[in-house]
Amino acid sequence: MLLKKQTVWLLTMLSLVVVLSVYYMTSPDQRQQELAATEEKEEAANQEEEGVISETETEGEVISSVASDEVFDALRLQLDEERSKYKEELRDIMASTELPSEERGDAYDKIQNLDQVAQKEAVLETLIVAMGYDDALVRADGERVRITVKSNEPSASAANEIIQVVKTELGQMQAVAVEFQPNE
Repeated sequence: MLLKKQTVWLLTMLSLVVVLSVYYMTSPDQRQQELAATEEKEEAANQEEEGVISETETEGEVISSVASDEVFDALRLQLDEERSKYKEELRDIMASTELPSEERGDAYDKIQNLDQVAQKEAVLETLIVAMGYDDALVRADGERVRITVKSNEPSASAANEIIQVVKTELGQMQAVAVEFQPNE
């Protein structure tokens, strides 16, 4: 009789574990939502604290600084979107069985080239920021490289230094243009 009670108890507990497992697996993850809400509240609190500190200095300065950061981010995002669309077109060419293998190979080479260019742009941006600038945006398209640098003190020597970094990274065949954008 004791064995039968233990078996019933064990089966009851196992079924309870199974039911609770199914419930937690199928229910929306409340902890994740609470965690996300907590993180959002912390970010909002941090932004408010930063906003109060920044507003005490000068309001115009904060607005233009955020705007210039947003411009750089928007340009990066736009460039990424354009490249993604172009890569998607090239992938469609690669997936097409109607085209000759030579065209599909060219499409693959172009995708590899786009990836290399994006990687070199990121490296150049990192190198330029490491030179002491607040931010840099590198756009390499074809034979030209356009660089926009955040700096309050534009100078020919600084531009020449940036051009030399680009030449060592990309090679001599690139035409490089450096534009300085003031920090405001």
